[in-house]
Amino acid sequence: MYECIFTQMITDLQEIKQIRKKLCLTQGQLARYADVSQSLIAKIESNTIDPTFRNAQKIFTALQSLSQKEEKKAIALMNKTLISVEPTDSLKTAIKKMKKHSISQLPVIDNKRAVGVISESAILDAIINNKSSDTAISNVMNDAPPTIDSNASVHVVSHLLQYYPLVLVAEKGKMLGLITKADLFESIHR
Repeated sequence: MYECIFTQMITDLQEIKQIRKKLCLTQGQLARYADVSQSLIAKIESNTIDPTFRNAQKIFTALQSLSQKEEKKAIALMNKTLISVEPTDSLKTAIKKMKKHSISQLPVIDNKRAVGVISESAILDAIINNKSSDTAISNVMNDAPPTIDSNASVHVVSHLLQYYPLVLVAEKGKMLGLITKADLFESIHR
């Protein structure tokens, strides 16, 4: 009987890192919620220390409490200011908007539908390839980013942002906003 409990405890300790990451928490954030040190979390996750029963209990209680909280939805993460360009706009127009708003990419919208993304990288590639600043964005833009429902979970958003520079948020076909990695990081530190 005792071996079974002990084995279960080891398995659970080894899952702390996975659970923490699923909850989009840093070691420091988990440590604050559990009222333990960040170094303790790091040592447990690297399997270099066995915590006291009391500390393990505090960590598991914090993880359980945090996982039961209502998960953030895309609508809570999104930037409601949707700055975009049209496919017929020039690179010059995109550059001006990026500079004005201090952003590095813009969705390309045509008839209320995302058709691409123009980024600093795409513009730099165009310049290197001797494209004029009057070149239409449609000639250098990248594929359209995914569009998700406003109720999509933070897990869906974070997964998509691993592969795309931004995610558009829509509800019933109407664009509501967008989410970038910076928006996701900002929501973690609120």
